[in-house]
Amino acid sequence: MSASAATIVSECPHAIWRADQMGSCRNPVISTSHPALDRELPNGGWPASSLIELLLQQPGIGEMRLLRPALATIARQRRIALVQPPHLPQIAAWSSWGLAPAHLLWIKTARSADALWSAEQILRNGSCGALLFWQTHVRSESLRRLHLAAQESDIVFWMIRPLSSAQDSSPAPLRLALRSAHAGVAIDIVKRRGPRRDDALYLRLDDKAAAPFNTTSLNHAPVDRRAPAVTASRNVPAALV
Repeated sequence: MSASAATIVSECPHAIWRADQMGSCRNPVISTSHPALDRELPNGGWPASSLIELLLQQPGIGEMRLLRPALATIARQRRIALVQPPHLPQIAAWSSWGLAPAHLLWIKTARSADALWSAEQILRNGSCGALLFWQTHVRSESLRRLHLAAQESDIVFWMIRPLSSAQDSSPAPLRLALRSAHAGVAIDIVKRRGPRRDDALYLRLDDKAAAPFNTTSLNHAPVDRRAPAVTASRNVPAALV
């Protein structure tokens, strides 16, 4: 390496990455509170201003417990946005996690296009500290738009997709595949700015706190309450809480 190149490398350490080394960035990070996982992530935590993809074997395998420490840290000062979650947020559970309901923004839309628009606007307006966006199918151009919007923000942005999406290309610099495991989760590092890791990372999640989403049927009612009148079928409008 020439003297001039060495000078550039020393002055701009974040601009050059060697594939056999762990990458770094100037963006702030939030610790995952799992030291084994922090060691496998560039800069040692969840990066802000970046698209992070969590690719799930199925919803509810421990992904929210994995994110809980970071969400609790963010919620102390800023709001957390949930866009298109698979179930209704369980407010009591979120409160028990130390996440005040006033800091929780839930958005459910009737169309995927509206959900994508909502997520992009949250990234651009800077009103939240974290965004969790559930999406089953998304086009590559939409991913690029979200990634660019994330780069212009200071938000920690997790996009939660099916495990089958791992075979698709993505601009996300960090992609983790999550599978269920005994008392925890197994994490495969699909993509990162760092050396390749072939074996899965196992994290034990012993927390037995209440689930953050209500997955039970909503058709049950107390015996002293009359059943509501039957209403005609209609489209469900977008809900903003």
